[in-house]
Amino acid sequence: MAYDNTNSGAIFKNDRKEDDKQPDYTGSINVDGEDYWLAGWVKTAGPSAKNPGKKFLSLAVTQKDPPSAPRTDEEIDDDIPF
Repeated sequence: MAYDNTNSGAIFKNDRKEDDKQPDYTGSINVDGEDYWLAGWVKTAGPSAKNPGKKFLSLAVTQKDPPSAPRTDEEIDDDIPF
């Protein structure tokens, strides 16, 4: 029986992080058959937060292969230049 990774994922410590803008953790996830990249940053809640001073993981999700927009008739040039 083949492993089904639908609706699951994993995130790992980013050992190649070079600056604060890069994520602390990276990985991927599959949601309903679509694959996404995951990025996570360890942050500390500010003084006005519900739990000030608590650490949390802020996440960003990016589609691995975003669908390309269909070309319009105006973008298609059927003229042969020779």
